Amino acid sequence: QVQLVESGGGSVQAGGSLRLSCAASGYTYSMNCMGWFRQAPGKEREGVAAIWTGGSSTYYADSVKGRFTISQDNAKNTVYLQMNSLKPEDTALYYCAASPVRACWVARSGLYRSAFDYWGQGTQVTVSS
Repeated sequence: QVQLVESGGGSVQAGGSLRLSCAASGYTYSMNCMGWFRQAPGKEREGVAAIWTGGSSTYYADSVKGRFTISQDNAKNTVYLQMNSLKPEDTALYYCAASPVRACWVARSGLYRSAFDYWGQGTQVTVSS
């Protein structure tokens, strides 16, 4: 089993920044693809970013390219999502996800919820205009 705990959410004004953290524990040895997804009220959960922790390749949704950066600290089993130039439409519950490397192979063509095996409980991000 893998446990994922997100932190760092909060409320900011448009144009502000937040950094989300995802701490992984348990059987993380083979979880080489870590991702961030988000879900706004009444909308489907959508992929935001992913990172192959074995090689640091990164993948982003078009809506966040140039504004968000995913990174890792393997020594801490932690993945981060630095979010800059936040917009009201970024408001959502942000989830961390983990999977074996195959999820990152899939990420080359898109970030799909079905590709990830383990999920955190989410952290709320609210951006006001």
